[in-house]
Amino acid sequence: MPPALAGLPGSTVRRRTPGLRREELGGLVGVSADYIKRLEQGRARPSKPVLDALSRGLRLSREEYEHLCALAGHAPAGEGCVPTHLGSGARRLLDRLGTGPVAVFTAAWTRLAANSSWAALFGDPTTAVGLERNLVWREFTGLNDCIDDPADAERFRASLVADLRAAVTRYPADRELAELVAVLRSASDAFERAWNGTPVSAYGIHRALVVHPQVGPLRLDLDILTIHGDDLRVALFTAQPGSTDADRLALVDVLGLQDMSASEPVRRP
Repeated sequence: MPPALAGLPGSTVRRRTPGLRREELGGLVGVSADYIKRLEQGRARPSKPVLDALSRGLRLSREEYEHLCALAGHAPAGEGCVPTHLGSGARRLLDRLGTGPVAVFTAAWTRLAANSSWAALFGDPTTAVGLERNLVWREFTGLNDCIDDPADAERFRASLVADLRAAVTRYPADRELAELVAVLRSASDAFERAWNGTPVSAYGIHRALVVHPQVGPLRLDLDILTIHGDDLRVALFTAQPGSTDADRLALVDVLGLQDMSASEPVRRP
């Protein structure tokens, strides 16, 4: 697979063989290049989370994913569990909306993938592990603080909780989802109140304030889209065309492509 299709910047170095290098695939999956080598040589057996990450990184179809699960001795995500497969619709959005920050989440709001603009604005998404990849967890434990207006932030969090409650109903067999809800109810009084409150029916457009370490503050619109067939959520940040924020967002893209090791911003979703 060409590096560009995986969201990696193109390389000027000629490759001996097409496709991703071990280091590049390892970075997408969150494992070392040596571990990828051991997988290739049959000296390691991937865990289910690593297998799912490999499937997303290699952009496998559902049939290819199920075949990989069979080879590794794991059962693919089944009925009653939150889908974690990155479908073709989500991949098209990530590929074609390359000039704005876009990330794809499961119905439980765990991030599956993000484009290069998202990484440029919010930092390398592969550094987040465990619950840090879950947007609801980040919102209710103080890791996020980018919705500008307090009343808007309250509406946004209420809509997240309502969506999570609906996911629990659709996927009753998903243990990880049940554990996420239990941990959130224990860790956050605000989440507990929202969980027991009146359900919110739909998302709106939210105004976000994101502070980038080099470019400074950007006021952006945050839209949430739903991919119904795969039951995925897409978070999309945009700026008003012709505005100073649009110019700054374009500059973030340029800086991100040149130096992906830049320090993380003050606020990140």
